[in-house]
Amino acid sequence: MKPDRFRLPKEGSPLSADVNIAVIYYSSTGTVHQLAEAVGAGAATAGATVRLLRVAELAPDEAVASSRPWATHAAATAHVPLATPDDVHWADGVIFGSPTRFGNVASQLKQFLDTLGGLWVRGMLADKIYSGFTSTSQLHGGQESTLLALYNSVYHFGGIVVPPGFTDAVKFDDGNPYGTSHVVGNQGDIPVDATARAAGLYQGRRVATVTAQLKAGRRNLPGAIA
Repeated sequence: MKPDRFRLPKEGSPLSADVNIAVIYYSSTGTVHQLAEAVGAGAATAGATVRLLRVAELAPDEAVASSRPWATHAAATAHVPLATPDDVHWADGVIFGSPTRFGNVASQLKQFLDTLGGLWVRGMLADKIYSGFTSTSQLHGGQESTLLALYNSVYHFGGIVVPPGFTDAVKFDDGNPYGTSHVVGNQGDIPVDATARAAGLYQGRRVATVTAQLKAGRRNLPGAIA
């Protein structure tokens, strides 16, 4: 049964606090990049300040050049800034994106997560909002396990996971309460469709809204976490 009452304010309503959202992703051939754009647009539509950032490629140049889709996407997104730990420190909420690799997060994003130890040891990753999105070649190719693996890191951060859940009608269309996801097919030839884009927009908007609500609530509590 689809929910008949949505928890988010109407689109265009002001956020209850100014929030910074970082959308940090890895994409080899462009699917996750397109999802990241949708997620970022959703957060921006809600009124958040958004940084859309990619993580560094770890594969050798020869490997990238050997695949036309991979090389084409790398060239087309070279202008997207590389994420740094400072971006995570700046953000009130962070939304990570990664394609699935054997049911897990891609090594490129995992390597970035591993650079956050300096922030972690100082408690600067704690009490932020986190969420995630992914893509796979097959319908049962590990979308849920990838997002759960991503959220394992968040638990160690002391972060707060905000998944989309089934809190909007679009989630009954895309079907993944853990985070936005898309199936690209064995040849990677199934483009990101309207359903996936709508799910990404909703997830970005939900994360921005919940982050703002949390931030506003903290301001009203004596002795609250800054």
